[in-house]
Amino acid sequence: MSDRTFLDWPFFEPRHKRLADELDAWCERELADAHPTDVDAHCRDLVQRLGRDGWLQHTAGDALDVRTLCLCRETLARHHALADFAFAMQGLGTGAISLFGNDQQKQWLERTRAGEAISAFALTEPDSGSDVANLATTAELDGDDYVLNGEKTWISNGGIADLYIVFARTGEAPGAKGLSAFIVEGDRPGLEIRERLHTIAPHPLARLGFNQLRVPKSNLIGQPGQGFRIAMAVLDVFRATVGAAALGMARRALDETAERTQSRRLFGGHLSDLQMVQGHIAEMALGIDSSALLVYRAAWTKDQGAERVSREAAMAKLQATEQAQQIIDKAVQLHGGDGVRDGHVVAGLYQEIRALRIYEGATDVQKVIIARSVLAGQ
Repeated sequence: MSDRTFLDWPFFEPRHKRLADELDAWCERELADAHPTDVDAHCRDLVQRLGRDGWLQHTAGDALDVRTLCLCRETLARHHALADFAFAMQGLGTGAISLFGNDQQKQWLERTRAGEAISAFALTEPDSGSDVANLATTAELDGDDYVLNGEKTWISNGGIADLYIVFARTGEAPGAKGLSAFIVEGDRPGLEIRERLHTIAPHPLARLGFNQLRVPKSNLIGQPGQGFRIAMAVLDVFRATVGAAALGMARRALDETAERTQSRRLFGGHLSDLQMVQGHIAEMALGIDSSALLVYRAAWTKDQGAERVSREAAMAKLQATEQAQQIIDKAVQLHGGDGVRDGHVVAGLYQEIRALRIYEGATDVQKVIIARSVLAGQ
């Protein structure tokens, strides 16, 4: 059983502890025997089950509770990485609608929260990952429509999504000030799934093309030229949750390691009797608690009404993902051969954790955000 004492920290209210306990029980019941072979089908099934049982209600709406999002991601990631992915993308994919959408656009949220529609966040391009201001996809106004042309890549849920939030250049000003955000339905003519992308941890990913794709002006989220602001606001909310997912994986790695080292006999005793092993376990526990403090500080700060938490979220994501990588590596080492055996829990964690240090802003990008904040005296 993972350490639950952090739920008594002053960051949380009683409702958060109840939610974490209820979701943990749901995961034990629903995810214990989940071993996907068809990743697309399994992801669809997870979205449907998460929606059916009400968990996706937390992913969208007028008031996003970031502590709840983080607790859900931590709990799901500790049990099943693809379930965390399915949950997270319903939030990230609709974040722009939750924060900036009008009443008509928010009708999509009824479907995504029910698990009846899958959402995607289409920001990254082949030549523009962390440099959002350099987007090349265009959206030109033609009568009552915008016409989109360009390409996106590494799009989570690409190929299975019913709803894409696409960021494109509308040209109101150079750079970041000339971007806008659009709703693009998954069956709209001109949307091309140009390549399904495969990674060391199987998730639905794709490279998308937009070929003279027309959307009505009513699909514009917010105002023309607000795209960069919208993207950054969404990432401000969801970046800390990436740290929470890493935290969940790290906790699972420590749980598995504690059990392994206390049951594995070596040199006339247990592996856990060796001081060097105890040192590794102490470092793992320290990394988890320090990450948790930063993750839930960022979440609490946002929930208290802070307009921006870029620095806090960057610190949380950087610390939690980097520490989780180290913690899981130690878990693999202390499991010996089993740690690299296909199908073993810690081997799966080792595959899953690597991407979290890259997406929603790689570690070095987080360092730039933190440094600029310090140098600006913020």
